[in-house]
Amino acid sequence: MILSTLDGTIVSTALPTITKELGHESLRSWVITSYLLAQVATMPLYGKLGDLYGRKRVFIIAISIFTVGSMLSGAAGNMEQLLGARAIQGIGAGGIGSLAMAIVADIVPARQLGRWLGYQGAIFACASLIGPLTGGLFVDNLSWRWAFYVNLPFAALSIFIVSTKLHYPFRSIRHALDYAGAALITLALACVVLAASLGGRTNDWTSPEVLGLGMAVVVLAVAFVARERRAPEPVLPLRILGVRVVRIAAGLNTTSGATFAAGIYFIPVFVQQVKGLSATESGFLLVPFMFTTAFTTLLAGRAVERTGRYRTWPILGSVIATGAVMVLTTLGLDTPAWLIAVYGALLGAGIGFVMQTSLLALQNGAETRDLGVATSSALLSRILGSTLGVAVCSAALQSQLPSGPLGAADYADALPAVYYAALPVTLVMLVLALRLPELRLRESTHFDFEPPGDAAVAH
Repeated sequence: MILSTLDGTIVSTALPTITKELGHESLRSWVITSYLLAQVATMPLYGKLGDLYGRKRVFIIAISIFTVGSMLSGAAGNMEQLLGARAIQGIGAGGIGSLAMAIVADIVPARQLGRWLGYQGAIFACASLIGPLTGGLFVDNLSWRWAFYVNLPFAALSIFIVSTKLHYPFRSIRHALDYAGAALITLALACVVLAASLGGRTNDWTSPEVLGLGMAVVVLAVAFVARERRAPEPVLPLRILGVRVVRIAAGLNTTSGATFAAGIYFIPVFVQQVKGLSATESGFLLVPFMFTTAFTTLLAGRAVERTGRYRTWPILGSVIATGAVMVLTTLGLDTPAWLIAVYGALLGAGIGFVMQTSLLALQNGAETRDLGVATSSALLSRILGSTLGVAVCSAALQSQLPSGPLGAADYADALPAVYYAALPVTLVMLVLALRLPELRLRESTHFDFEPPGDAAVAH
């Protein structure tokens, strides 16, 4: 999980240097977008492949693909090669996070799962913070290529540990992978990410390109639903969406992902553009935000394990996040940097209470045969929420910035619009949290019920 999370953030700091050396400034944003596109597009497929063929072997394949992409990215001689290598990285990353969480859910009873999801949430928060700082150190002291080469020893260690230490059974079933459904959902998700990446940046939201992508999403989504109704082994079984807790938990992951983006991407914009702090200083100002995200994730996980109840925490987190967004709308030219850090810490606390407990609720409510697909769908919702959150908040910011040279006062006046745009998202999150069912947490894993004989295969 450190691999995929770290790489999603470490490259952002190295981008200016990469562009300066390889050229093609117009392709700069695609270094991030190509990775995200491949990650999002393949995530649902990995969930299904893990359910069909066993998560351990698919997990090792995902790490291996990510490693190859990292090697090729570090060795890239031009921007086109780098974009292709980043796409390969993204294909591997699509399976790392979702399969890691599904594996933990396989071997840890839901009653104890909150603590372990808390650990994973803390890893996510720390890696998100360490990534930009590490990228800056590599650029200043070594080379931007080490932003990719650093993955190699981590990947080798991960493959060794998974290969030699992870032993658990899986139920062998007949395979009938839905290739048509996989292609449709991949194209639909790619169009969503492309529209969010282009809209308000290189293209207007009303441009033919963005509108065309939006229409393509609708057509592909309708075709995908029609296909899944007929497929003997659908890549995303529609029965999953019929489970109330799964639907609501996916919505919570989407809204919490969007709220997370409003904090981690736009608090640094304020402190750099308005307060005049450096990128490194703004990174340190994010420490309270990431710390409280990790701490409340762990706190909620421990509490769920102790009490067996999870519903309180997403509700509490949504209330805190809504309050934090409301105070962030008051940012102005005279707001001191320390107060911004306090507001960020408050926002992180709310997000931490929501993210992993909603994933726990989903994994507890999903059928064991659909655990991989359900987990990948939840994480996909989180990534899409973050992507769309950045797009909407960026559009809100751009709409308030005047044309011509921009100063600190211009950004100070415009940035509150980012959090006015985020406020409806946190309110939706609160409504979803209030509707989240409280189901009894399972005390055992589904492996406890495996029949003897050849049905359960150790791997």
